[in-house]
Amino acid sequence: MSILKTELITKDYPGTRALEDVSVTFESGKVNALLGKNGSGKSTLSKIISGAETTTKGTFSLDGEVLSYTSPAEAAQHGIAMVYQEMSLVPGLTVAENIYLGRLPLKNNLVHWKTLYKDAAAVIERMGVNINPRTPIFNLSMWQQQIVEICKALSFNPKVLILDEPTSALAQNEVQNLFKAVKLLRDQGIIIIYITHKLQELPQIADTVTVLRDGRIVGSCPLSETDHRGIVHMMFGDVQIKARPSDLQASDEVVLEVKGLSRRGWYDNVNFQLKKGEVLGIAGMLGSGRTELLRGIFGADPVDGGTVFVAGKEIPVRNPSVMNKAGVGLTPEDRRRDGLIMKHSVMDNLCYASMDKTANGWLEDKPKRRLFARTQVDALDIKVPGINTLTSTLSGGNQQKVVVGNWLNNKPAVMLYDEPSRGIDVSAKQQIFEIMWTQARDGIATLFVSTELEELLEVCHRILIMRHGKIEGEVDPASTSIEELYTICMGGF
Repeated sequence: MSILKTELITKDYPGTRALEDVSVTFESGKVNALLGKNGSGKSTLSKIISGAETTTKGTFSLDGEVLSYTSPAEAAQHGIAMVYQEMSLVPGLTVAENIYLGRLPLKNNLVHWKTLYKDAAAVIERMGVNINPRTPIFNLSMWQQQIVEICKALSFNPKVLILDEPTSALAQNEVQNLFKAVKLLRDQGIIIIYITHKLQELPQIADTVTVLRDGRIVGSCPLSETDHRGIVHMMFGDVQIKARPSDLQASDEVVLEVKGLSRRGWYDNVNFQLKKGEVLGIAGMLGSGRTELLRGIFGADPVDGGTVFVAGKEIPVRNPSVMNKAGVGLTPEDRRRDGLIMKHSVMDNLCYASMDKTANGWLEDKPKRRLFARTQVDALDIKVPGINTLTSTLSGGNQQKVVVGNWLNNKPAVMLYDEPSRGIDVSAKQQIFEIMWTQARDGIATLFVSTELEELLEVCHRILIMRHGKIEGEVDPASTSIEELYTICMGGF
């Protein structure tokens, strides 16, 4: 058995103590889940173990050997590898080239392709999956790409493998394939540290749970000795997980109507209506066309046919600027890439969608910009030292609030949410849902896409089922179980 131990690990940043006296043990033959809300310290701890950060004080050891290094490359030499949430694959290269990128085997100063593909095939075989090492990355599904990311780490023959939110971009059926591969590695004697916000995954993948809160270890135990309520209590203390309030009633007024919207290869002949004050969900597996549909409605991507009406008025030529003026906002799936300018301030990011309202001609109206920003910081309870703070320094949940606040300054009639809870903790998710419900009370209509089907049942008035680019039906959250919804989305409707 291999054992990774941390002893009294403390990490200080200027003005902040991220970890304090963290002592924990991770064993081989188990999937060790590491949990905690944003800012709890789990990312800092994993970065210390993987060499991306150093400790202020304290030590950690692997099989009795105290380790000390200053880079992930040195950590890999000691048998520790980490797979980050954001994938770093090169789409145009093959699986094998990605696994050994920067370390391609050479012979006479030329790439020795036979060795490369042989070594890559051996690593893939350890994962128990069937992926051709000669396949370009762009031809793989998301779960296969995640497997390749893990294979990159495995190519260093690690004793410890840290997986940071490995299922964040995967649909439920793909998650099961990944779980099988992770369990196979567990059974090969690798110490698996599994970081996740998805508590519903734990019974399927975790053997032990360790919870951090405010930089301290709150608890660590076998999963069999606790339950969902106990884990939530360790993560947040006394917290109330709310369901959709009963007072949220949609009116009969249609504010968004989609007729026959199509984009070849993505979705076909999509029809639905969204009413004032309604929260309408779209459920479907990855690849069903949900994200592409929202982008088509918003004019971010071209469509081949169909019409979109906002407040009864057809919008024949759509682009984000036109839809913004029509009263429609979109929070994109990837907030860092498409929803925010990370190097700009919170104030800037809260005012981009309303620039026509915060300028006098070509000049900024700085007092109005500050007013707009502070209004949303207060209304959405954005935790930030000041409106001039860089957006990149905020937690994922607060970044998501900034994306939402940017549109709310325009007083939209319709909000399109694409995976708004991705990469944020349970508490931050509840805050995002509360924002949706508050908007619904104010008459704002919401179209909500989420891979987490449990969220749709909790938040929405109605749920549309999307499969293979088509709306295949509609369900009532009040009379549908999570098992039924998963079955319907996978083809059992």
